[in-house]
Amino acid sequence: MLPSAPIISGIQKLILYETRARYFLVGSNHAETRYRVLKIDRTEPKDLVIIDDKHVYSQQEVRELLGRLDLGNRTKMGQKGSSGLSRAVSALGSKGFVQFLEGYYVVLITKRRKMGDIGGHAIYKIEDTSMIYIPNDSVRVTHPDESRYVRIFQNVDLSSNFYFSYSYDLSHSLQYNLTILNMPAEILKSETVPHTRQEGFDIFEDEELSNQGGTGVFGICSEPYMKYVWNGKLLESVRNMVHHDWLLYIIHGFCGQSKLLIYGRPVYVTLMARRSSRFAGTRFLKRGANCEGDVANEVETEQIVHDASVMSFSAGSYSSYVQVRGSVPLYWSQDISTMMPKPPITLDQADPYAYSAALHFDKMFQRFGSPVIILNLVKEREKRKHEKILSDELVAAVTYLNQFLPPEHSIVYIPWDMAKYTKSKLCNVLDRLNVIAESVVKKTGFFVSRPDPYCCVLRPDEKWNELGGVVGSSGRLQTGVLRTNCVDCLDRTNTAQFMVGKCALAYQLYSLGLIDKPNLQFDTDAVRLFEELYEDHGDTLSLQYGGSQLVHRVKTYRKIAPWTQHSKDIMQTLSRYYSNAFSDADRQDAINLFLGVFQPAESKPHLWELPTDFYLHHKNTMKLDHTKRSYTFWWTPDVLKNLPLPLDEVHNAENQKKMTIKKCNRWDEETNIYNEFFRPYELSSFDDTFCLAMTNSARDFMPKNVGIDPSPFTVRKPDETGKSVLSNKTSREETVLQRKTAASAPPPHSEEAVSSSSEDDSGTDKEDEGAVSQRSTPVKITDTGDNTKISESFVQSAKDAYGINLSDVPSECDLQIYTRFVHLGICQHNQEKRSLSINSRPIEHFGKLNCISSFSHDNIYEVTPPKVDRKSMETFTAHIQAGRGIMQPLGREDIFTYREFIE
Repeated sequence: MLPSAPIISGIQKLILYETRARYFLVGSNHAETRYRVLKIDRTEPKDLVIIDDKHVYSQQEVRELLGRLDLGNRTKMGQKGSSGLSRAVSALGSKGFVQFLEGYYVVLITKRRKMGDIGGHAIYKIEDTSMIYIPNDSVRVTHPDESRYVRIFQNVDLSSNFYFSYSYDLSHSLQYNLTILNMPAEILKSETVPHTRQEGFDIFEDEELSNQGGTGVFGICSEPYMKYVWNGKLLESVRNMVHHDWLLYIIHGFCGQSKLLIYGRPVYVTLMARRSSRFAGTRFLKRGANCEGDVANEVETEQIVHDASVMSFSAGSYSSYVQVRGSVPLYWSQDISTMMPKPPITLDQADPYAYSAALHFDKMFQRFGSPVIILNLVKEREKRKHEKILSDELVAAVTYLNQFLPPEHSIVYIPWDMAKYTKSKLCNVLDRLNVIAESVVKKTGFFVSRPDPYCCVLRPDEKWNELGGVVGSSGRLQTGVLRTNCVDCLDRTNTAQFMVGKCALAYQLYSLGLIDKPNLQFDTDAVRLFEELYEDHGDTLSLQYGGSQLVHRVKTYRKIAPWTQHSKDIMQTLSRYYSNAFSDADRQDAINLFLGVFQPAESKPHLWELPTDFYLHHKNTMKLDHTKRSYTFWWTPDVLKNLPLPLDEVHNAENQKKMTIKKCNRWDEETNIYNEFFRPYELSSFDDTFCLAMTNSARDFMPKNVGIDPSPFTVRKPDETGKSVLSNKTSREETVLQRKTAASAPPPHSEEAVSSSSEDDSGTDKEDEGAVSQRSTPVKITDTGDNTKISESFVQSAKDAYGINLSDVPSECDLQIYTRFVHLGICQHNQEKRSLSINSRPIEHFGKLNCISSFSHDNIYEVTPPKVDRKSMETFTAHIQAGRGIMQPLGREDIFTYREFIE
């Protein structure tokens, strides 16, 4: 079987050229060696006419093409004053095309920022976009409401939490992406048919490579999961007309990545959230589910852990765990016309056969397999029924659906009143959540791309053999998913998902051989780093759906939040209430317009004239459905055949139609992830690299005290951490400045400099400045011929720094090694003291330098001074004199060279 690799998009840079009649969109790869050209007609007032010749140009061919276009579009032949082809804008990708009441617009990405890296595949966040009107002014038919639609469309902040990648499919999980890379050889070979085209994707075989006996790789690219693609409607008009390199799919949600440094071994922890584009909206305006089984505020959260020291997907170690949040899958809503903090919950439709819930859980079985576990966190006991209305109806729906499923694949329902346990002083909320998390992870398992390490086989943990999922020779697969919900799916849901993710993170690290037991405790650097990721994740999703950041955080439920947090919670509550009351309606209109739920037309009312958008999201309410699903066999026919595996990951004919499979050269640019990641053709700054800018457990969380255990899995007490740990969010500029300052600082030259205590290095109070540390204790050595005696102060400092007592006398061999090390430091000190006298010598003395080493001739550190020839000395002398303003006369060869340069 030939190795397979993801296909890297050949279009990563765009330049838009314009003439009066056409736009020419020139796209190239990052190395600018391969180009494609897209021609867009500007003479059509409302239609979109795009021509893609599917040809790959070289750099020289593109220059010649643009030159001919420039010459052919000038007003007069040979006129150089006015160019016929002008450059409009440079971009990094295209989001698609959109139309309101006039002509089409093209939306281009003009600024990006790297947010993550998975196996060498970069993940970017959109920073800025540009929206360009396509038709020419001479053919434009103006409409008075066009500008209002443009303003509503631009209310969706495209520079806020929209992500894309040129080579990694962000709409699918890591398990799905790596599963299709490991397709059997017979499937790959059977699908490489020369003239096949499936839904806009090319599937063909390279004839030249076939004649060479099949040496190369299979480039594989799957069709994205459109539920999590937010620009699907913008690409719909051109999807079947252009090459798939032009199609850049964008997700909305959150992406964060941090580095967990385990004794110098980098491990990347990535948290990625994908918001559903179906039934999307804001709090109070989108509740429950629609008639197609899509729920409000549905987010798929995936945590990925991989060893960053190995970049390749095939050779590296990767692990992931997926969980879902979403509104209760029922027909329910809340009336916000009365402006109450907690509007009453009402059930809009009677659904005795759980039709919407059946559609929702059927989609979950297709994507995740079984078991599907529901963790319901809404209140169970209330004086007046509010949240309990949803619990009662959800229990009835799950009970009805489970009676038709096989018992081993039934939906698991876990109710837990989290608010009640939070108010109780006798119960620990997080301990109870930890018990639930353990049972959930054991049922679903998690994904690992490598077989279990030998340490797990040699010393298996008692919980390791109880894990669910599918275990094979190539690793583990997660089967099933946890679905968590409260009423809003914000505060309580985020804390519960954090506890489940913390439990899964322990198993992931254990499966990669990084810890000896699948258990992580609070107040460790690893958990603190993971908690910060989840808080950023929760704040981002809460802003998108509720209009404010999280009100209750993990520290709130641990009951260790500072008293200043209460005032912040009040402000967040007020901000959420204000956003829900005044700005959510405009945001909902913008989302409906951006996602194509509402399409403007002359024959129907405008968006701002609609009393409600209910019929936009419940489309089948306007027509009779003649193909109604069965109330008893409510699942897709092929779902039960493959459980517990998800239907979307099975290698069947339907799933193979959704893939692009291309046979290409082993070092072709479309699959060469080495050049894509390291970019040897590009000059870059080391301080600007992403691996230095991301959060680092050793730099941002570990205490600065000398002698502290550097393991990120060691519990740090509050008095042990200090300010350096609590204030872990430092700016990137300050971090770079500290790194440069530390690199340029000279070493201490005297005993006083060594013994002086540093102010900020330890991060402790003034009381601890007098404590004995490794840096502040001088080492006294008494040389007595063959032996070297170490003073008692050194033993005491080692005990305080490392926590051990040197009871045994060091061996003679160790003492000799240490003596050589000290002599080496003395030699370095003597060399620095003589540097001033050397700099003051004349140039003639530089050829008579002697070795200043104090080592004997039979020592391994002996240095032989280099021999300098006469020509080198003359060149060096001329260079020094030129710096002093004394120029040497030019020779004959120099004059000839200068004349050739001038000519």
